[in-house]
Amino acid sequence: MTEDKITDLLPLPDDWRRALAVVAHPDDLEYGCSAAVAAWTDAGREVAYVLASRGEAGIDTLPPAACGPLREREQRASAAVVGVGTVEFLGHRDGVIEYGPALRRDIAAAIRRHRPELVVTLNHRDTWGGVVWNTPDHVAVGRATLDAAADAGNRWIFPELIEQGLEPWNGVRWVAVAGSGNPTHAVDAAPGLERAVRSLLEHRAYLEALTDQDPETYVRDFLTETTTATGKRFGGRPAVSFELFGR
Repeated sequence: MTEDKITDLLPLPDDWRRALAVVAHPDDLEYGCSAAVAAWTDAGREVAYVLASRGEAGIDTLPPAACGPLREREQRASAAVVGVGTVEFLGHRDGVIEYGPALRRDIAAAIRRHRPELVVTLNHRDTWGGVVWNTPDHVAVGRATLDAAADAGNRWIFPELIEQGLEPWNGVRWVAVAGSGNPTHAVDAAPGLERAVRSLLEHRAYLEALTDQDPETYVRDFLTETTTATGKRFGGRPAVSFELFGR
């Protein structure tokens, strides 16, 4: 992309009260997005997390039966740092999450339970900015979340949800995709950046398996660099970017 085609990012709309973040694994929301979440909860907005898997295939030295409960505990502690008290796990198998009706139904059910105006998910495209290949889990959950935002409002799709007491919810106004290579909007990360650092550091076992660097140095450097780079398109303030889809 040439310099003259790069446009400034718009502020993400803030006239909403409830958000639901839907991602594939523990730690997906902590690589930047949690700085925005901290700002939202500070403002009195409600944010809940739904994770398709427990990340049980994420640490090579731990078998899934031991890794899943550990990563679930780390995710709950991580969410609490940024003011999120509701964290749900859908139980799909880490590494082989499949896009399809079962995943769409589970996410649509979560949307009906939580009744958000804003839904947040992670990059659903094949690559990260055309440079690094994305994982099938991220692609599947991102795509299914975009579809489930509409499914949640249609009583004739997944009618069994109504039998479970989950009435249709047509109140989703936006889906915001974090980590997109085509961002359109951003949230000021400065107020929540320190809590975002602490939130990611709660994934201690995963970080220690991921890198030989000191975890705090790795986390602080990563979040500072990425939010600073995004901020160049957002008035020079550290920022978290999103691709925003209206409904």
